[in-house]
Amino acid sequence: MAQNDTLLHLFAGGCGGTVGAIATCPLEVLKTRLQSSGLTLRPVFQVQLGTVSGAGVIRPGPVTPRLMQVLRSMLEKEGPSSLFRGLGPNLVGVAPSRAIYFAAYSKSKETFNGIFVPNSGAVHMSSAGFAAFVTNSLMNPIWMVKTRMQLEKKARGEKKMNALQCARYVYRTEGVRGFYRGLTASYAGISETMICFLIYETLKKRIAESQLMSANSDGEKNASDFLGLMLAAAFAKGCASCIAYPHEVIRTRLREEGSKYKYFFQTARLVAVEEGYAAFYRGLIPQLIRQIPNTALVLSTYELIVYLLGQPSK
Repeated sequence: MAQNDTLLHLFAGGCGGTVGAIATCPLEVLKTRLQSSGLTLRPVFQVQLGTVSGAGVIRPGPVTPRLMQVLRSMLEKEGPSSLFRGLGPNLVGVAPSRAIYFAAYSKSKETFNGIFVPNSGAVHMSSAGFAAFVTNSLMNPIWMVKTRMQLEKKARGEKKMNALQCARYVYRTEGVRGFYRGLTASYAGISETMICFLIYETLKKRIAESQLMSANSDGEKNASDFLGLMLAAAFAKGCASCIAYPHEVIRTRLREEGSKYKYFFQTARLVAVEEGYAAFYRGLIPQLIRQIPNTALVLSTYELIVYLLGQPSK
């Protein structure tokens, strides 16, 4: 029975991740481009600085392109297919990563329920943190290749690297260690997962309690119940993303090819000094537009499949 439970969570998590990845791929590509340091110094505007004598001094200053500017530029220069760069490794990686995550989350929750107060916030945060650590450690090479593909800029008609070519290039130029660039930032991002699941499980518990209190409750779930789970997942992910977003920018910088960014804290310091603290939130809007519906789709699909196969989520 325990093995069937694990397989069920593996299957449900994989299906949920695949649905979300395909639906939101263009927004992920836009987010990655906005996070990249390659965008920082491209546009230039003139700043009027007043002097003591009243004369003005004209100096150049950088402007970060906005979401629609990046989208327009990509469509004009690279074509519509550029919005799906990295989808291959994303699809290869997202099903197993989500499967591993939800299986590890479900299994660790059983363990932590025996250590902490059952189904408490400590259980949910610890389970989410452990599952994220396992998933990030195993899947980082695939996400590294995906990020490199998303950052590759080629004009229309120019041949772009596929996932295998990109992986070979990373190995040839940086060795095995190259596939683990950005892993420290991913570990820092575990805090986002912990916050997300703490909020989601709390809201999920409230929804379940309201269903039990309903006079017409017969134990069956309907469409409104899953809509409630989608809204709970969306709210949880939105809060968690806003709180923990800076690690995403740092991770993208660490994965850039031939960049000056080497370590987590060194990257954070450089970004803060050279671009200001606002740079840590570049790409947040497309991230929220992508991640909120993506997480809602992933978690609700997961819950639906677990429910339909007759093994309620624990």
